[in-house]
Amino acid sequence: MTDWKIRVRAAAIHLCISLLVAGVAAGLVFGLWYPYPYREISGGRELFLLVVAVDVVLGPLVTFVVFNRTKPRKELVRDLALVGLMQLAGLAYGLWTVHEARPVHLVFEIDRFRAVHAVDVPPELLSKTPQGVVALPVTGPSLLAVRPFASAQERTDATLAALQGLHLGARPDLWQPYEQAVPRILAAAKPVNQLLSRFPERTADIEKVIAATGQPVERLVYLPLAARKSFWTVLLDARTGQVLGFAPLDSF
Repeated sequence: MTDWKIRVRAAAIHLCISLLVAGVAAGLVFGLWYPYPYREISGGRELFLLVVAVDVVLGPLVTFVVFNRTKPRKELVRDLALVGLMQLAGLAYGLWTVHEARPVHLVFEIDRFRAVHAVDVPPELLSKTPQGVVALPVTGPSLLAVRPFASAQERTDATLAALQGLHLGARPDLWQPYEQAVPRILAAAKPVNQLLSRFPERTADIEKVIAATGQPVERLVYLPLAARKSFWTVLLDARTGQVLGFAPLDSF
């Protein structure tokens, strides 16, 4: 077998191993940190694919370059081990980056929902997380709400902070359990029939999301959702406030 064929074979084996490791990593990322629809809402899919694509491609390419059967066995094993370690280090750093950017809460803010990510939450406010609330969960976003302001001054301070980039939903000192806010959520929500009127060109897509909820349209309401780089719409049960579905519509 010629030298280049041996190199191709070694690189192909390395590629198969890399794809297997990437598959395990994908299960972790999309099964826990970015469940649907957050892999789209929060950009998790693009970030993960960028990290993994670079790692999966570079490892086998380097193997193709360094693999040489004329090298002493000890030297060849050392070179391949170094390639593997560098690749794993790159994957670990990439996964850490994806982990730090993961969505941790879907928070009701006055008249909308906001997808809050781990990097959005100020570390200095974590100690003010309400009892019973996990500040930075790793098993997917939880439902929370922003509590009513305690005073006019608190409202003013929170508004000024939001204008500077610290959104209400990212503040642990303002969080409260979702169930306590259901009356306010339903009061702010609008009938889903209005979506059909506002977006007649998206009727088929909206009806598909409605059908997936298992509820008739009369039993559904909606609120807009602000995310990192996009705007979506959340469909809710009009009686309980339960989140039933998501639509890729900017309903602001």
